[in-house]
Amino acid sequence: MLTAVAVLASLAFFGWLIYRAVKGKLVRAYMVTRVLAYVAGVYTFAFFLNMDIPQLIKVLVSILLGAVVIVLAAYLQRRRQSSKQ
Repeated sequence: MLTAVAVLASLAFFGWLIYRAVKGKLVRAYMVTRVLAYVAGVYTFAFFLNMDIPQLIKVLVSILLGAVVIVLAAYLQRRRQSSKQ
């Protein structure tokens, strides 16, 4: 069911892009990025619901650890830049 929703969301996204192009309206990069993130989130959610529970826990822990590493890297980079100035 969710896979069908994700496929329909992808088709709607491409339809939206074509509609905006035909009407001559501006398509900004942040709009495209946001819609792609929403569609990717639906695909990810559908994928996670089809997993076994232990595998799902491993994937969620990996995502959380990745988020921690990204935040830590951003913090260290900001701290290093402020000390150079």
